Amino acid sequence: MRYFFEISYNGAAYSGWQSQNNAMGIQSVVEDCLEKICGADIKATASGRTDAGVHCEQQFFHADLAADLDLEYSQFRLNAILPPDIVIHSIRKVRDDAHARYDAMERTYHYRMVLKKNAFTRGLAWYFFKELDISTMNAAAALLAGAHDFTSFSKVNTDVKNFVCDIKTANWKREKDRLDFTITSNRFLRGMVRAIVGTLLDVGQGRTSLDEFSKIISSKDRREAGQNVPPYGLYLVSVRYPASVFDV
Repeated sequence: MRYFFEISYNGAAYSGWQSQNNAMGIQSVVEDCLEKICGADIKATASGRTDAGVHCEQQFFHADLAADLDLEYSQFRLNAILPPDIVIHSIRKVRDDAHARYDAMERTYHYRMVLKKNAFTRGLAWYFFKELDISTMNAAAALLAGAHDFTSFSKVNTDVKNFVCDIKTANWKREKDRLDFTITSNRFLRGMVRAIVGTLLDVGQGRTSLDEFSKIISSKDRREAGQNVPPYGLYLVSVRYPASVFDV
């Protein structure tokens, strides 16, 4: 039977979601714990990959298990053996053909910054001390909306063949000394959000005009965009599915 697992994690100690031969990924940790509980090799397939050091407030993965689970007890057992920086929040039975990645309709990321040094956000938000024109940054962010080819903001070495993403919302919000960027899309490319944030910060500092930002999008050239911001300010915060996934 197929189940969806809702998971969150602090990504500081991990190489991202994906299992790798030379680095610890969230996927391998989860699969090892599932194997201990189920007594068999389990493959966990996530709604998407997160890069090394990126945090996650809501992620889903699916796994096929041979027997009916006592969902509440299985969640308790998993959390008991998982490391403290990884948490399972729910387990739900889904259709046999439900897919955590391909059935996801929307994903939302936050990038979190602090504008004054803060000892309690170290490793959880990026401290940025330069002056920013947030109104102009939001005007640039509005140019991202819709379906576009976002090659300009994608990592170069990737096996993705389709670079079109349909961005629903993208905006900045400041509250006192905290500055958050929120972006929602049907899908994201590798490194995309961090590259977008870095380029928008160039806009906010007057280094890049709105017209230049628009040209960066259409250029489909990663060299034209800004630098990636640090991973520890980035959070996957929401993944949305059609209700039919859970109709079992």
